[in-house]
Amino acid sequence: MTPFLLMEVGPKDADWAKLSQISQAYGALSVILSAGALAGVAASLAYQSRQTRIATEETTWTAHRELLLLSLTQPEFLTCWEPPSVPMTPDEWRRLVYTNLILQDWEKTYSFGLMTDAQLTRTFELHFEGQTARDHWRNSRENYLRYADRGANRRTRQFARVADSSYDAAVAAGPAVSAGGYFVQPTAPHQPPSPA
Repeated sequence: MTPFLLMEVGPKDADWAKLSQISQAYGALSVILSAGALAGVAASLAYQSRQTRIATEETTWTAHRELLLLSLTQPEFLTCWEPPSVPMTPDEWRRLVYTNLILQDWEKTYSFGLMTDAQLTRTFELHFEGQTARDHWRNSRENYLRYADRGANRRTRQFARVADSSYDAAVAAGPAVSAGGYFVQPTAPHQPPSPA
């Protein structure tokens, strides 16, 4: 019925062949617009998927961090984790656990693109000047590198490589600053001589 309705409604002297060509041109344009809209929907779904993955990772990381912080404040829980790979005191173990939290925070910052390669390299150069940082990486580097090689994303692999090469460079550069050498001991304030 559409042709008859159009003939009744449309102008009597209309060039239907020309109108048909215009309609076909609009049809092609409609396909292009529909493809653009579909691409927009696909991009939106990909973005939502990425945001969901980031939120899930953040929730998991927060729960892990809370467990570690509880272990630091309640030393009796330290034995609930895996034992140290080398003999150490509880204080040394707590320092390594806290250092691990620092590295995980840097890894998240780097993986979200909030830290450049140059910034990461400089951060590790300074970090590995300390003995605790070196002890931590020496004890955990195998796990970091194994995780990075087993399907981690590109930025996580790069994070592990930068950490490892920075550690090697720091060790080659010389001895680290010990935990006891970080700060100077406070000196007693100058006392005026007591009156005789």
